[in-house]
Amino acid sequence: MKIIVISDTHMPKKAKKLPARLVEDLQNTDLIIHAGDWQTMDVYEELAQYAKVEGVTGNVDDLEIQQRFGEKLILPIGNYKIGVFHGHGQKLTTEKRALAAFKEDVVDCIIFGHSHIPVLKKVNDILLFNPGSATDKRRQANFSYGLLRIGKTLAAEHIFYADKHH
Repeated sequence: MKIIVISDTHMPKKAKKLPARLVEDLQNTDLIIHAGDWQTMDVYEELAQYAKVEGVTGNVDDLEIQQRFGEKLILPIGNYKIGVFHGHGQKLTTEKRALAAFKEDVVDCIIFGHSHIPVLKKVNDILLFNPGSATDKRRQANFSYGLLRIGKTLAAEHIFYADKHH
């Protein structure tokens, strides 16, 4: 199963449309996971044209998104449980907040966003995965989103690109 993982699209503020590189991958994905800060429901509507969309609300999302999506989600996919959480809050680092959100749960992978910083590492046997931002790289060298492949194993990778318009 191929899953596209995105976060912090901040549309339409940071981009008027989804980056071409992302759209290319969306053509043949089984599922899309958005880790919050969509900004408006239009992003959901656009993504939903490609595949089923799951996600959580972030700290800049409008009321419509807050009503549609929770702050935390656990998706059972194959033999794995994928936790999704935006990562905003008052204390700790974004990464620690993501881990803390699932401390009572059994998850194999935690997808989070908020920092716009790509992360891919294991902590206590849990794969921590922040796709970065497809539209707002801030101080990062590139824009990015994530690719999660789930079959007998669970594998994650980042797709980096320099230009969100081509």
